[in-house]
Amino acid sequence: MATIKIGYAPTRRSIFSAPDAVKYRGLTAQRLKELNIDFVDITDINEEGLLYDDGDRIKIAEKFKRENIDGLFLPHCNFGTEFECARLAKDLNVPVLLWGPLDERPEADGTRLRDTQCGLFATGKVLRRFNIPFTYMTNCRLEDPVFERGLRDFLAVCNVVKTFRNIRILQISTRPYEFWSTMCNEGELLEKFNIQLTPIPMPELTDEMKKAKEEGREVAEVIQYCRDHMEICVKDEELENVAALKVAMKRLVNKYGCQAAAIQCWNQLQSEIGIMPCAANALMNEEGIPVVCETDIHGAVTALITEAASLGEKRSFFADWTIRHPDVANGELLQHCGPWPISVAKETPKITYPLAFDHPGSITAEAHHGKVSLVRFDGDHGDYSLLLGNAKGIEGPKGMGTYLWVEVDNIKRLEAKIVEGPYIHHCVGIHENVVPVLYEACKYIGVTPDLYDPIEEDVKAYLRGEDVAL
Repeated sequence: MATIKIGYAPTRRSIFSAPDAVKYRGLTAQRLKELNIDFVDITDINEEGLLYDDGDRIKIAEKFKRENIDGLFLPHCNFGTEFECARLAKDLNVPVLLWGPLDERPEADGTRLRDTQCGLFATGKVLRRFNIPFTYMTNCRLEDPVFERGLRDFLAVCNVVKTFRNIRILQISTRPYEFWSTMCNEGELLEKFNIQLTPIPMPELTDEMKKAKEEGREVAEVIQYCRDHMEICVKDEELENVAALKVAMKRLVNKYGCQAAAIQCWNQLQSEIGIMPCAANALMNEEGIPVVCETDIHGAVTALITEAASLGEKRSFFADWTIRHPDVANGELLQHCGPWPISVAKETPKITYPLAFDHPGSITAEAHHGKVSLVRFDGDHGDYSLLLGNAKGIEGPKGMGTYLWVEVDNIKRLEAKIVEGPYIHHCVGIHENVVPVLYEACKYIGVTPDLYDPIEEDVKAYLRGEDVAL
């Protein structure tokens, strides 16, 4: 699971109860500890451990920068000082969580101690004036279920933003000639998003494979892992090539400081090493290092942020939208030659021959059913968006490669969305509902969320915690 560190900057305003603000500062910190949230406190900045003074705000910003926080939490322990919150958030450029504890019943004489909600209204407006995107967690009590869920979702949002802002992808050779659909604008990705590519030629990969075979130990370990977890339907020398390819890709990913890879995968690779890379890709994917097919750089970006939205707890799978289900009106086949991580399989995977190719090295297995999120980052003409939605795994005809039949609400609407673009036939799936987290993360990364079903109000209601009882 990814570790996310947040800066804890509770705030107050002088005209409301300072003692009550200090009280809720401590109660909130204690609740964060109970939930095992990694946070940086400011009790060393002033006696109260609260943000309300500009001199302290500068010290807080310096401390949070030293600590490399991934997100900023601004609990309003009474009304709060909205301009200090905005100045701090502007200085840090990380996702911001705005929240305050629900006020108690007014005193018998009508006195109100905190007016937290009113302060949240003020800070929200000032953050907008500063052009600072922020996440709002509904005014609630510390023990309310919506508090814990809102914090967990915010950590996931921070993880997506942190991942997206630091992407470096190993590009193994050029895209296949026929795949014009997977072309990307390398310069634009760097200029707009700091997404960096590390291109290497095919011989660099095959040279690394030779070294791995000569050294032997790592290749032998991968071969044994395959025999322990999969049914092997290829020759020993072919399995050795699968293992050597996996070891080589991981070494090159580490060498160049990358988090994912996109590989040409056919046809020159088969001429060089005699196998398809699908099973080796699957082994990398199982370790949380996405490797996508047909040099689909946008697909690698999609895989990284999709797994980040699950805080690294679930593995994703890279798929083609292929054909309609023969019996289910809104059914569709998600399939690829065999690069899916084996943990998503509902049966023992086989290393075998793929659909439509004559070389071995693919995996065949049906994926688990259940609810999935389907995602695609893509763009053209300088505009980028994130296609988002849900589906459920269903029964269907037996397939080849790694596959899953899914049912969506309206396949015609989805089909039109993909054809009309800016998307292509590739997507990334994950067995978790990460749609709300990715939708919220889009406001921080400069990408437009694009829901393929009309569920935007449902997603917003989830983020507001409307489905969780107070």
